[in-house]
Amino acid sequence: MSLVAEYLDRIGADRPLRTDAESLRYLHARHLATVPFENLDIHLGTPIVLDTDAVLDKVVRQRRGGFCYELNTAFAHLLAELGFRVEMLAAGVFHNGVAGPPFDHMALLVHLDEPWLADVGFGRHSTFPLRLNSRAPQEDPDGTFVLQSTVDGDIDVLRDGAPEYRLDPRPRRLSDFAPTCWYQQSSPDSPFLRGPTCSMTVPGGRVTLAGDRLIRTVDGARTEQILRSDKEILAAYHEHFGITLPRVPARVSRS
Repeated sequence: MSLVAEYLDRIGADRPLRTDAESLRYLHARHLATVPFENLDIHLGTPIVLDTDAVLDKVVRQRRGGFCYELNTAFAHLLAELGFRVEMLAAGVFHNGVAGPPFDHMALLVHLDEPWLADVGFGRHSTFPLRLNSRAPQEDPDGTFVLQSTVDGDIDVLRDGAPEYRLDPRPRRLSDFAPTCWYQQSSPDSPFLRGPTCSMTVPGGRVTLAGDRLIRTVDGARTEQILRSDKEILAAYHEHFGITLPRVPARVSRS
């Protein structure tokens, strides 16, 4: 089986017949529904290598998830192999109304009859790709998204009126993200060191395992369950995300 066939099997998708917006929307939604956003390697002490082959092995063959650099790198490879023209974009994530540093986040630009913003690596975000050139509200199952141009030529991406990240529309290379990828898994200021988390879209909402808390949000109703043992935590990773781990990820202590 070819890697593309393995990848499509991983996300439960048929090979699209065309490289068009409908196919992109289909693949985007399937990816979010099957590949979790997670930072578990950081809390398992496993270095994250920003290399396409390593990322594909993790996401496709090991059937794991990852964070933005991994998930969007993998998705970009799949799209390119299927005939889409795709480029990597850098973004700064908003915290308390202030955009973070460049390369804080990776998103994707897909060139079709118009440019599309694809992003399967932000956790809760749009189910479907967004029209990059549109400044009108874009309705999505996960909210109302608006893209706003800044005076410096960047693009702010807002969900339900709140800014999520500031996008630089210039194409980037994978190697450009390596320093920030290292920072995200090693700096005491990185949000990814606060604790292990794993989250994925489910019909009508999301399921998240944060440490020992299993959180389900379906049709606006949120429930939270405390898992009482390592056995319960490992079973939850397998049941809800299809992930089999050798041990429970431990919160990293950095000084």
